[in-house]
Amino acid sequence: METNDEKAGLVYSRPAMPADLKYRRVLLKISGEALMGARDYGLDPEMVARIADEIQAVHGLGVELCLVIGGGNIFRGVSGAADGMERASADYMGMLATVINSLAVQNELERRNVKTRVQSAISMQAVCEPYIRRRALRHLEKHRVVIFAAGTGNPFFTTDTAAALRASEMGCDALLKATKVDGVYDADPYLVRGARRFERLDYHEVLSRDLQVMDASAISLARENDIPILVFSIFENGGFAEVVRGRGRYTIIDAKSENRTG
Repeated sequence: METNDEKAGLVYSRPAMPADLKYRRVLLKISGEALMGARDYGLDPEMVARIADEIQAVHGLGVELCLVIGGGNIFRGVSGAADGMERASADYMGMLATVINSLAVQNELERRNVKTRVQSAISMQAVCEPYIRRRALRHLEKHRVVIFAAGTGNPFFTTDTAAALRASEMGCDALLKATKVDGVYDADPYLVRGARRFERLDYHEVLSRDLQVMDASAISLARENDIPILVFSIFENGGFAEVVRGRGRYTIIDAKSENRTG
């Protein structure tokens, strides 16, 4: 029997997923700083294009993909509050910065014929859709990349927490944190020679060691919904595609109590 979509001619084709994929629906969290490249602030078009290439490659595998992008390259609410600005106002400014970044990434993906939708937690329908969970799920089913902008829509919550929240709402298999390093270390490897890298951590260990992977609210939310967090380098060519296959170099944070170093 034909579905209503089939009767209307709305049949959505998607590539068959390779058997070696470990994660079929993921949320990618990208910091705003990753979009700066070598600049001191703002957007580096070459870096935005490079990240879009990585996303396109994973999208081409058939992975259902959603994104949360930070706004720290334009404005960071915590920094604004530290400079004397009222915290809620500073956080709303940071949310608007994430919308700018989301539209920039959307533009690059659409140039590569990757269908996308930007959904904002703050209503601004002239430029993007409002966040509606069931609509977002439908976009994923149609193999569109969904970019969640404006954080949770509430001050005092970071985009890390927004990423964990959206990953939970979308029923993602994993939350992937794209950083400049290839995993979680016990110190900044760029500053501390011999910093120890972890292969696996549990949620409690990240919190008790104060490893600064994501904020405590995000880690707790991921733990409550049993969503593994994978930390990897977005600057390694093909690294994103390797991670969704369960390969490559990354640190996984999950409910397993054992952790290994490497």
